Amino acid sequence: MAIELHGYQYSVYSWIARLALHEKGVAHNWIEVNPFAETIPASYLATHPFKRVPALIHAGFIAYETGAITRYVDEAFDGPRLQSMEPRERARGNQIMSIVDSYAYWPLVRQVFSHGVFRPRMGLPVDKDEFRKGLEAAPGILAALEAAAGGGPYLCGNQVSLADIHLAPMIGYFVLSDQGRALLQKHPAVSYWWSEFSARAAFVATRPRLP
Repeated sequence: MAIELHGYQYSVYSWIARLALHEKGVAHNWIEVNPFAETIPASYLATHPFKRVPALIHAGFIAYETGAITRYVDEAFDGPRLQSMEPRERARGNQIMSIVDSYAYWPLVRQVFSHGVFRPRMGLPVDKDEFRKGLEAAPGILAALEAAAGGGPYLCGNQVSLADIHLAPMIGYFVLSDQGRALLQKHPAVSYWWSEFSARAAFVATRPRLP
């Protein structure tokens, strides 16, 4: 049965889910859902009661919350393993994913990217104070990621993991801001990782087309 991924074209978390499916080599049907629309189809509200994206449907099974989706994709389908079996590497990957969700998303995406890149392109109101707050928070986040990064080309060593997949779209949006790109360059391990991961075919294929 075909896999459905419901998401919003500009959503960073929808991008993460798409990226996981591509890295795993899992074919799927994309169904566009705008969570900011005034009316959302009742069928989608039955899938995701909190009106967020993404959501995945596979053979009658419904998963929402991005971390649950990406772990399910890794564990339910054949393809390269995206979670280490070694306890410390797996813990480090989970720690990075938690940093991304708890501390990186709002400053890097909702403040820097949204008010420095997306809203100006869309002709929407911009809050310069929000943009400034995001830039002020970013160095501490990048420093934590720098300390957590492994010694290989990817965050948890020599193989792509869910940690890379969760962080890459956040950085992909963040560096569209000149100031964000300049801050990233001050962190050599994360900058090296970014140069490697951003060239991957799956990342390029899933990158949203911004206005």
